[in-house]
Amino acid sequence: METKNLEYEREEKYLEETVAEARSQLERARETLEKKRTEMLEVKKGIFENVGQGGVGNLSDPDDFDAFVELSQGMALVTGIADDYEETRRRIGRLEHTVRTPYFARIDFLFEGDSEPEEVYIGRNSLKTENARKIYVYDWRSPVAGVFYRFMTGPAYYDAPAGRISGEVQKKRQYEIKDSRLCYFFDADLSINDEILRQMLSRNVSPGMKAIVETIQREQDIVIRNMENDLLLIQGVAGSGKTSIALHRAAYLMYQGLNNRLAANNILILSPNTAFEEYISDVLPELGEENVVSKVFEDIIRSVLKERKTESCSTFLEKALWNTDYGRFRKMSMEFKTSAAFLRVLNRFVEEIPVRWMEFKDLYFDGRRIMTKEKLKQQVLRNPEMPLAARLRQSAVWVWEGIFGDRKGADKELQNALFQELQEILEPDVYQLYQTFWREGTYLWEEPWGELPENAGACTEREVEAVRNHTLANLEANRIDYDDAVVLVWLHLRLYGNQDYRHIRQVIIDEAQDYYPLQFDIFRLLFPNAKYTVLGDVNQTLTKQEDLSFYEQVREILGKKNSSLVTLKKSFRCTNEILRFSLRFIDRDLEISSFNRSGDPVKVRAFGKREEYLDGIADEIRQCQEKGMETIGLLCKNESGCDDLFDDLKNRVKLKQVRSDETEELSGTVLLPSYMAKGLEFDAVIVCDAGAENYMDEDDRKVLYVECTRALHRLSVFCEGELTPLAGEDPVR
Repeated sequence: METKNLEYEREEKYLEETVAEARSQLERARETLEKKRTEMLEVKKGIFENVGQGGVGNLSDPDDFDAFVELSQGMALVTGIADDYEETRRRIGRLEHTVRTPYFARIDFLFEGDSEPEEVYIGRNSLKTENARKIYVYDWRSPVAGVFYRFMTGPAYYDAPAGRISGEVQKKRQYEIKDSRLCYFFDADLSINDEILRQMLSRNVSPGMKAIVETIQREQDIVIRNMENDLLLIQGVAGSGKTSIALHRAAYLMYQGLNNRLAANNILILSPNTAFEEYISDVLPELGEENVVSKVFEDIIRSVLKERKTESCSTFLEKALWNTDYGRFRKMSMEFKTSAAFLRVLNRFVEEIPVRWMEFKDLYFDGRRIMTKEKLKQQVLRNPEMPLAARLRQSAVWVWEGIFGDRKGADKELQNALFQELQEILEPDVYQLYQTFWREGTYLWEEPWGELPENAGACTEREVEAVRNHTLANLEANRIDYDDAVVLVWLHLRLYGNQDYRHIRQVIIDEAQDYYPLQFDIFRLLFPNAKYTVLGDVNQTLTKQEDLSFYEQVREILGKKNSSLVTLKKSFRCTNEILRFSLRFIDRDLEISSFNRSGDPVKVRAFGKREEYLDGIADEIRQCQEKGMETIGLLCKNESGCDDLFDDLKNRVKLKQVRSDETEELSGTVLLPSYMAKGLEFDAVIVCDAGAENYMDEDDRKVLYVECTRALHRLSVFCEGELTPLAGEDPVR
């Protein structure tokens, strides 16, 4: 007992020293921040006073070059100070967290050849004296910290920039520290002690996702630290921590970026929807990093198609999830137009655009013909191995230089007229070309659609003709469905390319199973210099069926040399009861294990009357609140179902509806459609519309699986009328 007390006192003393050092650095950082702020204001004031008094030359005189040089130098000084100010501000945020919770773990590592082990304390951020002579805390992303996640006591190693370092883990210790106070610690022989993980999983969900550095599992750490692969594919079951892995991987990449100049704006996260973007927005700042660029696919559509209005993804999902002929048609049309087989057809069309579908004409300048249409076409058709966009640009430069190469004094009006004419010829309208493709129609019959596998674009001739007629009617009415928007983006990129994302070097794609082959080819075109982390679950598709061959298809499309597929089979989110219930909606042969955590039985109820149904939901919400659950998700298959339910429930309970075009904090009781719940989690979930008329086929099984696996602690499956037979059990009445 005395030894234990001495050890506790020793740990308390180290904590006091660490916190004191952090507070000292924090105070100095705050002083530096104030100095930077004052300095920045003084420089800006000086610049504008000089400008106002005519002190920085005569800025109104275009010939006074010195004035502009002086002004730009002053602004560069302001920018430099502002950058330092922002970095200091971020450092203050890191130090404030370090003061509250400096570390969460320690390993005693005996380096090979040493006689005494080194005590390595591990936290979210590193802390060392400003002369770097003593390191109080190692960043969780540092090479030596990886030993904590990957090894039990015994022989261990880690890979450092200088090479592999071997040794022995003699102790693994974990801490609970709150507000600079040591609550408790314990020694563990496992990668992460199950008890501390169980405690964290038993807590209520916060409105936004939180960092999980204290509980990263060995298999998760391997994915986070993977730097060998250009393409890292992760198939993870619901609740396996895919999104957390994605965000912690982004933080790790930025940590590694200190050596290879990878900045936050070089990383892009593709999120499934805006609610999800909001949900994950605090994780990287919590880890002490800037937020990386985050986008949804519709941001890409807008950036490429500019002013053209298109159907939103949420509107497409809303229609595609209807159990109607039209809903089934929209799913079939999307799969057809974005399939690998249709991609082959589109590539043939693009290759033939300059041969068959571009209208060349003679060029005239200053009243005389300067080039025949035949010669211009011949120039465009040269170098067929070069992308069409590059050939078109090259041809325009060739024409322009041939005329104006040594004629600097040429008439500007005539030059502009020629430029407009060149644009019309060498910049064909993508929308018109797409109409031509469907109107002409011959390309559609170059693939044996009926002989293809279902997930590769299989369609009957009648279905292909129906898609063609529907598409033509839309295009002629200037309507662009979501599937057509995807194809138009691809076509535009193939014709003209895009420079907006050339700086992106790492792309993280979450909920990847909901993207189609054509979208992955768009990623290939947009991010040619990037490495990829692709995370998904083939059991969580919403509008199609997928299996593990999906990842092989992604591998082929992205075409990266070094790739690897990692499978995460353990679910940490749901209780045993919720996970067992959810597994009835997916392939029973799939290997899924759960973190052993028990909870309430799943409640399944069918109500005969509307009033009883509404009272049942309201009563379940109250029960959840009485149990201390803070986030309760009410899920319907479609937004239209949410609209009806909200109107009937809003006077019974306090709740808010999250719409597809809004971003709401996911706190309290929220009502949202199934497709917006992707990647989210709640303390309790009520699937509100689990009736036979809503959930009927194999696609609906996946929707139910997604909905049910959003719950951490409590799940209820309710309906008005007859329960869906997909639930597989008789309801409680």
